[in-house]
Amino acid sequence: MSRPLRVLVAKPGLDGHDRGALVLAQALRDDGMEVIYTGLRVSPRRIAGAAVQEDVDLVCVSILSGAHNVVFEDLFTALAEAGGEDIPVLAGGVIPNADFAHLRALGVREIFTPGSALADICACIHRVVGR
Repeated sequence: MSRPLRVLVAKPGLDGHDRGALVLAQALRDDGMEVIYTGLRVSPRRIAGAAVQEDVDLVCVSILSGAHNVVFEDLFTALAEAGGEDIPVLAGGVIPNADFAHLRALGVREIFTPGSALADICACIHRVVGR
């Protein structure tokens, strides 16, 4: 029997609002995934380090602060430096459609905005990870 998917849920930067991340974490657990939650105000470098250390299959980043472009640039740099450049990353939160192309060019696999269905996020994770 294979191990459950391991997903890191992260709240970078100055965001002090984690209700969405906590709801997502519970939905992922209900779907049978193992969730590692970083807590609030974690740097991209710490997210990358935790992702590699915890051997996660995927990282979900929830961001509401408007700093998503810088945060994801820093996260992908930190993942590469930590040896985690192969870990897929999903984005969620208040992200304008105009920034989607830039985030996807950085490597973000999918972007979920407020109102996204939890079942769709779970299905995306299974699709991206391949199980």
